[in-house]
Amino acid sequence: MTASAPPPAPLIVTALFGAEDFAFLDGLRRRHYPAERNQVPAHCTLFHHLSPQLAGELKQRLSAATRGQRAPSAAMAGVIDLGAGAAFRIVSEELEALRADLAEAFAPMLMPLDRAGWRPHVTIQNKVERRDAKALLDALRPGFAPRPLRIAGLASWWYRGGPWEAHSRHMFA
Repeated sequence: MTASAPPPAPLIVTALFGAEDFAFLDGLRRRHYPAERNQVPAHCTLFHHLSPQLAGELKQRLSAATRGQRAPSAAMAGVIDLGAGAAFRIVSEELEALRADLAEAFAPMLMPLDRAGWRPHVTIQNKVERRDAKALLDALRPGFAPRPLRIAGLASWWYRGGPWEAHSRHMFA
């Protein structure tokens, strides 16, 4: 008996951070995100749910968007109150333009969440009691200063309900 391929699953697209920024952000996430719910490392989601039918085309488009291209300039620009958590707002006109191009290409197949306005961010904490979220926000805000953020690449992931499975990874030049 041979093992069959896993069933099709939706695809998620994220921006990958440079090593130093990733270490900083993922360290905060590991300290503040509920451990039982923290199944993925720090990330910035570009698309939450793309059809598995797009897998091949998605790889090609992400490769074309990154191959030989310099990384988009980006910055962490503020602290966001998620209600039940906290995040850092990301600003990057270049990353927004790249996402807009992908959204246009996949427009007929986008789910409502991915059709709605995009708010780039990296979640540090979520799904906690409001008092815990407020305590973290109160700790993050006073010392926060905008800072550059290195976007190293783009990745796509299979979502099967638990930790994400790598589909493709594309690094900027």
